[in-house]
Amino acid sequence: MERVFFCWSGGKDSALALYEIIQSQTYEVVSLLSTVTEDYDRVRMHGVPRVLLERQADCLGLPLEVVHIPKNCSTEEYGVRMQETLTRFKQDGVSLVVFGDVFLEDVREYRENNLARIEMRAVFPLWGRDTAELAQSFVTLGFEAIITCIDSRVLDNRFIGRTIDDLLLSELPPGVDPCGENGEFHSFVLNGPIFKERVACALGEVVLRDSFYFCDLAQKETAITK
Repeated sequence: MERVFFCWSGGKDSALALYEIIQSQTYEVVSLLSTVTEDYDRVRMHGVPRVLLERQADCLGLPLEVVHIPKNCSTEEYGVRMQETLTRFKQDGVSLVVFGDVFLEDVREYRENNLARIEMRAVFPLWGRDTAELAQSFVTLGFEAIITCIDSRVLDNRFIGRTIDDLLLSELPPGVDPCGENGEFHSFVLNGPIFKERVACALGEVVLRDSFYFCDLAQKETAITK
């Protein structure tokens, strides 16, 4: 099997992409890669504490590589820090990086161009798939995820902190992508068919920062097994 590095947000699309990679039996995932805002020690945009991200990786049974970035990180600085980490894996013989993107052409082009500079290539297991079908598949497969961030310009705060299930999907307003591919919402996955055990966490305070609602998550002492 070809070794790959997995660009991991901890959310729904990442979990589905990882599921597809594992099911293909074509690749060996050597590590997850996540970006954490160093000022807050949280996953960028998703708002999830790093300690929960680490626990999630443990429950998946995979190593985690964290790239720390400043809160007002420029595109150039982001690219430099990512490239430094990816280059280390390239030197270890890993030439493929997996992403959970579905249809944003500019994002795909950005990723592919950056990887090409260090002679690495991108893999997009979900690319071109219907997002309504992907969201339904996520629920049907038995994944469990909490919405941790929403854009208040397109969704009201009744969606924050909720579990992604059939009811929630049915309540999304017209024009909102079921996978949140346009940034409408972000999530944190607690459990599913690729997890060795469930990530135990509790809902915390909901806050509004700029135009985004965030639901804080707190780690529990002991994880609940599947």
